[in-house]
Amino acid sequence: MATSSTHAAPRLLAGGNPQIPKGEGDAPVQAWIAAVPGWKQQAARQLDALVVAAIPKVRKAVKWNSPLYAVEGKEGWFLSMHCYARYIKVAFFRGASLDPMPPESSKSQDTRYLHVFEDIPLDTAQFTRWVKQASRLPGERM
Repeated sequence: MATSSTHAAPRLLAGGNPQIPKGEGDAPVQAWIAAVPGWKQQAARQLDALVVAAIPKVRKAVKWNSPLYAVEGKEGWFLSMHCYARYIKVAFFRGASLDPMPPESSKSQDTRYLHVFEDIPLDTAQFTRWVKQASRLPGERM
């Protein structure tokens, strides 16, 4: 007797971002990472691991098809990820207050972005410094 899966693969939205139901905790974030296509899956796994290593009591959720990160017991989110066709966009919601600021600007004067590309090595030390700084700032309510 053939076995069929009861879980369909998540739909990929424009740019390859996985459509994952809203949820709190690590499980929805891991589901998002597992559904990320191509090289971006390993990059997303690395980004998630770096956040967890920097902030051991990190709180996670998926909202609007993007993983969000906050400090447990502190209100507001400090970071999110989103897949695009050629890169992963990491949003630091108070990125304009980070030193140095992440390189990509936003329509919001507070938010700054880091674009993670396949062929450009991630500066893990700088990313970790940004995560630690961002976690100490007021979070974004969503």
